Amino acid sequence: MSLKQNNFSHLTAKERSSLSFPAKRVKEMTLLNGEILDFGCGFGKDVEILSQQGFSIEGYDRHYQPDYPKKRYDTIICFYVLNVLMPEEQSLVLMEISALLKPSGKAYFAVRRDLIYEGFRTHKIHQKPTYQTNVILPFKSVFKNEFCEIYEYGHFYQSKKDDVECPFCNPSSETELILESAQAFSILDRYPVNPGHALIIPKRHISNYFELSFKEQSSCIFMLNEVKKVIQRRYKPDGFNLGINIGENAGQTVSHVHIHLIPRYTGDVEDPRGGVRGVIPGKSVY
Repeated sequence: MSLKQNNFSHLTAKERSSLSFPAKRVKEMTLLNGEILDFGCGFGKDVEILSQQGFSIEGYDRHYQPDYPKKRYDTIICFYVLNVLMPEEQSLVLMEISALLKPSGKAYFAVRRDLIYEGFRTHKIHQKPTYQTNVILPFKSVFKNEFCEIYEYGHFYQSKKDDVECPFCNPSSETELILESAQAFSILDRYPVNPGHALIIPKRHISNYFELSFKEQSSCIFMLNEVKKVIQRRYKPDGFNLGINIGENAGQTVSHVHIHLIPRYTGDVEDPRGGVRGVIPGKSVY
């Protein structure tokens, strides 16, 4: 089945009368702080109970509570959502949550650890094909047993690499994050060529794009497509240039792969013909 055929993931939501196991655990660990969002809340029982217990919490679910959040949160919980999504869908959820989380906030992802069979199966009650898969995230694990694992996520600049002198491995907390996934993140360029100039950056410190793994390259391109949507909404450019500098002779000044997404606007140069061919003066027109 293709990604577009995973149409029944919402059918895995369960009716409950008490808090879910992950909700109990994060509550006991005092991890529910400030304004809270339950992303993928299903029927919303965790939201209902925690709200009754005095927590400031809202719920969002694409199928059952579809009003998309309009602010950022101190804490986001996402329980047993990723297991029923295909890889591309998982990446989209990670990126959405990164954009909804405050700069100093934390997100908690609970995933199942009792799955034996992966793939599509017919749901016993609804008799529709639902998908299940094991999920391993490159984030800090704060709880694990044979049934469940809970990961803690904070924005990329919360965990710096002091052993590497790199502005992307050790970014300023003032850096404006656009989106983040397990493999990559995107920020606004500190010295933009045009308003909305964005960078898409793999998390692994490596200088040459062609030495990235296929998975890393795919993650960057997947994120590039989503960042383009964000920039289009915010800045409404008339076009884009896309580029990667590889090596000093090609103009690379930071030895960590980064893809430039440069918005273009009518009249920003006298003659835009040739586009990226203009990296060598006099070669843009032919």
